[in-house]
Amino acid sequence: MRVHFIAIGGSIMHNLAISLKQKGYNVSGSDDGIYEPALSNLKEFDLLPEEMGWNPDIITKDINAVILGMHAKKDNPELVKAKQLGLNIYSFPEYVYSQTKNKQRIVVAGSHGKTTVSSMIIHVLKYWNIDCDYLVGASLKGVDRPVKITEKAPVIILEGDEYLSSPLDPQPKFLHYHQHIGIITGIAWDHINVYPTYEGYEQQFEEFIKNSPKGGALIYSSDDKPLKKLVKRTPVSGDVDVIPYDKIKSKVKDGKTIITAGSVNTETIVFGDHNLQNMSAAMEVCKRLNVSRDEFIEAIATFEGAALRMQLLKDSGTTKIFRDFAHAPSKVKATVHALAKQYKEKVVACLELHTFSSLTDSFLSEYSKTLKEADIPLVYFNPKVVENKGLKTITKEDVYKAFDQKNVEVFTNEKELEERLLSIDWSKRNLLLMSSGRFNQLPLDELVEKIG
Repeated sequence: MRVHFIAIGGSIMHNLAISLKQKGYNVSGSDDGIYEPALSNLKEFDLLPEEMGWNPDIITKDINAVILGMHAKKDNPELVKAKQLGLNIYSFPEYVYSQTKNKQRIVVAGSHGKTTVSSMIIHVLKYWNIDCDYLVGASLKGVDRPVKITEKAPVIILEGDEYLSSPLDPQPKFLHYHQHIGIITGIAWDHINVYPTYEGYEQQFEEFIKNSPKGGALIYSSDDKPLKKLVKRTPVSGDVDVIPYDKIKSKVKDGKTIITAGSVNTETIVFGDHNLQNMSAAMEVCKRLNVSRDEFIEAIATFEGAALRMQLLKDSGTTKIFRDFAHAPSKVKATVHALAKQYKEKVVACLELHTFSSLTDSFLSEYSKTLKEADIPLVYFNPKVVENKGLKTITKEDVYKAFDQKNVEVFTNEKELEERLLSIDWSKRNLLLMSSGRFNQLPLDELVEKIG
């Protein structure tokens, strides 16, 4: 089987390419720019293109499948050649489905928490030596790669993204997976470049619910009011098992979260209401895979979290520094709340606005009071990123008004942000760094050492 990836450097794309090579396929790929960690990963498996750029001459009739990444454009010369030759062209979710038709497919969808829920399920199954394949959007301790697709595993855990599948396919990725068990963690408007209205965004999840198959299951957060209403009004087959979940029972004592839902009280590593809800969702899935409640709790106690999901960077004894991928309003609010509730120390929350949605002036008001539980709330954005995304210019005053908190400080220069962070008295304060980027050129590693 020969497979070619157009835009192989993407996070999922390059890991899927590695998985297929490990499966014995003949894999090639191209891209006009590949960065770490994809660069080193592809080099390790001898999949790094010899030259950067697009070369239609490498597209030949013997290619069985062309997998098209989101980074490629509709007029990509390799894509044009593939069409001319009549080759089979797939988005990566389409191709993943073609490889997993004979497996039980568990798809985790939602505006937040889907990476963590997927990772929790994988962790528990691996803990009990239950073979599974998976596709998730982050690194996980104890797992070599975030994508694994084999012939023998009977089940696959798929993180289901609501974003477009490819430049040729506007359908959300999660609709291609055709779930047997579907999970929705919550709905909060995002990706406004694709879904300019909340109604259009919500409609994608409505379609996901409608796709619940006969004899399948739909597991959803009952704590999310918009989602609860959507599930109630969306018709599904009468034999679909519709299962609501809330956060797993627990208590916080001396800065430790202890699960009280099992036969034995069990301390966990991850914390926060949103993670307790994520645990509950994962537990409902694992029950259907013959993992008991007590077995689940024993396993989840050893779960350290997915990369950049409330990741502890340093603990000096008086100050803890966390890094989190949170960027959408609902994620930001939940993450700050988790840290404020878990520890007695005050929270310094530092958020970078980096995504298309977060830098759009009409969307900024969604961040209103999301940092209210932070003792010192800091917000950074780079005006050059706004310009590069072709967005309307926003000012520091626009951001300040949108967050609707008198104590919010807004920065457009990372040097000034660094100086502000270093000026803070860090005794009895914890730092939370939230971004899907890297605060431009801010030397995070050095900053962590100086603060800690």
